[in-house]
Amino acid sequence: MAVRVTQNMLNSNMLRNLHNSMRNMDKLQQQLSSGSKIAKPSDDPVVAARGMFYRSSLMENEQYKRNVDEVKSWMDMTDSTMDEMGNVLKRVRELLVYSGDGGVSPDDLKAMAAEVEELKKHMGTLANQQINGKYIFAGTDTNKPPYDANANAGAGGFVSTNSSLIQLEVSQNVFVASNVNAQNIFNYPTPANNMFTVLNNIVAQMKAGNPATQFQDAIDEQFDQLLAERAALGANVNRVELIAERLNSQEVSITELMSRNEDADIAKVITDLKTQESVHSAALGAGARIIQPTLLDFLR
Repeated sequence: MAVRVTQNMLNSNMLRNLHNSMRNMDKLQQQLSSGSKIAKPSDDPVVAARGMFYRSSLMENEQYKRNVDEVKSWMDMTDSTMDEMGNVLKRVRELLVYSGDGGVSPDDLKAMAAEVEELKKHMGTLANQQINGKYIFAGTDTNKPPYDANANAGAGGFVSTNSSLIQLEVSQNVFVASNVNAQNIFNYPTPANNMFTVLNNIVAQMKAGNPATQFQDAIDEQFDQLLAERAALGANVNRVELIAERLNSQEVSITELMSRNEDADIAKVITDLKTQESVHSAALGAGARIIQPTLLDFLR
């Protein structure tokens, strides 16, 4: 059975189609002005879900990069401090060799003892090196100075016994220690015969007007241990730098994927908008012919 088409039906369909055409133009214009495919999740739930995942991944990557920067800062400070410690030990060894010269007088030895004493104090200052208000050689007790100048009846000593490492996550389930085990440096080989004990013995021997060449092996042992720890630190630095490069690459990749997922193809949007404008103009022209003529149209 044929369906009777009324003038009201024609008018309603025309207005509905014009509304749909205008909605399509509004969507294209919004994409063109914002540069994004969607304005709200309901526009395309799949694109919205992927966008949330990419943004979450990008935020995680940014946090990992901040952790890497923190680790690198600690390692750089530790490496420079250990380099200065090595210079102190080399100067002490030079004084030990010079103290064995037969032409050195007791007064010269006392003067050398004073220099070694100052070098020991400087070594204590290096042991209390800080970064951002945290002691780098105190293990996880970063708020407590590991070296106490008043320990051992005023002779000074390394009082920290914390050997824990500060672990930071620099990638998913990948942890790197930002500090070194200071016990392997300042309390080597034992706390009773550590670096500061050797320096105190050297000072006491020279103050008594005696050469201290017998401590050369002990100083060499301390220096070799320092070099070994510094070499291990260098290996960790190389690893952290590789991780930093990978995080930078991941950031570029994630950003590219997010752009492909969300960004509108501007050239395609402009073409579609021009096409939709032509369609809308044609619809308006057709609609003008559909509207029911009035009596005035017949009286012209």
